[in-house]
Amino acid sequence: MVAVVSPPPVAAGSRPRLSARSEQLTPTERAARGKGARILAPRRIHGEYAPTSGRADPVDVIERQSRTRLPELVPLRYQRMLESPFRFFRGAAAVMAADLAGTPVSGIDVQLCGDAHMLNFRLLASPERHLVFDINDFDETLPGPWEWDVKRLAASLVIAGRGNGFAPARRRAAVSAAIGAYRAWMRRFAAMTNLDVWYAHVDVDQLRARLGDVLGRRYTRRLSRAATTARSRDRLRAFARLTEVTDGQPRFVSDPPLLVPVRELLRGAERDLLTDQLTTIIDQYGATLVDDRRSLLAQYRLVDVARKVVGVGSVGTRCWVALLLGRDRDDPLLLQVKEAQASVLADHLPASRYGNQGERVVAGQRLMQAAGDIFLGWQRVDGIDGRRRDFYVRQLQDWKGVVLPERMDPDGLALFARLCGATLARAHARSGDRVAIAAYLGAGDAFDQAIARFAEAYADQNERDHAALAEAARSGRISTAG
Repeated sequence: MVAVVSPPPVAAGSRPRLSARSEQLTPTERAARGKGARILAPRRIHGEYAPTSGRADPVDVIERQSRTRLPELVPLRYQRMLESPFRFFRGAAAVMAADLAGTPVSGIDVQLCGDAHMLNFRLLASPERHLVFDINDFDETLPGPWEWDVKRLAASLVIAGRGNGFAPARRRAAVSAAIGAYRAWMRRFAAMTNLDVWYAHVDVDQLRARLGDVLGRRYTRRLSRAATTARSRDRLRAFARLTEVTDGQPRFVSDPPLLVPVRELLRGAERDLLTDQLTTIIDQYGATLVDDRRSLLAQYRLVDVARKVVGVGSVGTRCWVALLLGRDRDDPLLLQVKEAQASVLADHLPASRYGNQGERVVAGQRLMQAAGDIFLGWQRVDGIDGRRRDFYVRQLQDWKGVVLPERMDPDGLALFARLCGATLARAHARSGDRVAIAAYLGAGDAFDQAIARFAEAYADQNERDHAALAEAARSGRISTAG
């Protein structure tokens, strides 16, 4: 390996940062600053990863997160993370955040997703009822080094590839496809006007029509099936699956621990208090919507609420689903009310400008997503489980389609990776200095190759961390739901 002399890693919060908004610079000056950042962090140095000497025990990191969660659901979280290294990776964003904090960066900040693994890219509905491909999860969003999102995406591709038994060359091809697309599209965005970047999005129907020859019949059919499936996953399907008629009124079904109506979760005064608190969230969060959407929300009435378990990393956070009805029983609206805790990046980056964690999530999502949920908002409420808590609210299901990595072949993974890389570039280009990033990356593949090396090295680390959690379960240090 070629020895690289560079400034030692320092805390991300104290690293110099380049901002297109800090002063008015010409595109030429911005590009020069991007190229100059190669002195601070040569592109090849991004390929290096080794755990620091004082690296925290990953199980300790995960257990610290669990202390803020519902104790009865924590064993389920551990059980899900133990199922595979990939599932562990999904739940261990805090572990990787600490590791990334010690890696070199160019000093150019963007709005980070904070958890940009491949399953957080999916099919979504735009307000205009078009099916688009975009980032979906923003629980950890904060401004920070653009490289962190890129590295988390790349590592997820390698870990998924290993889980499928793909050879190293095929895993490398997937990472190269993602990072090459990120680099190529960032260079394209650098040449575009601000408004053109803002309006850019991936329309799935247009993608299928334009790239049919490139994708081939096999993947064109798969994309068509995925689009059809996503469109079928709407509020009416969720309503039929999650509710039943009781005493003439639709109510959430009981499927503990995954879905538990409030009427079964608590009794008496405690149940009434929680119901009032959740009603307050629904009633008052509308103030965070624009006027037309607030008016639309006001046309619905709250009927029932249930606690719902979601995801892997989010298991144990307080998450509710609310059933509202509009004109009649055939006009349902399902809202997810999800607790927003501090970002896993918060220990390694400057503090968020938002005092409400729900507002932080919503602001980051609105900045990064090309097409947002019309009911996306936030609220804070006192007294839930004894303290003040922040929440964000969005539709539970609205044309959402997600990939299943275990069903992908190597070519399919590479195609999906390319789409993720392009989408991440577009999201970063909306908030960061796209001209400086593009100039830093350059036209060659030096950065691509470095990230491919990093991703394999971090996949090794992830497997060691997964094994550490498995040993903690075997020794009785942690309890699982299995």
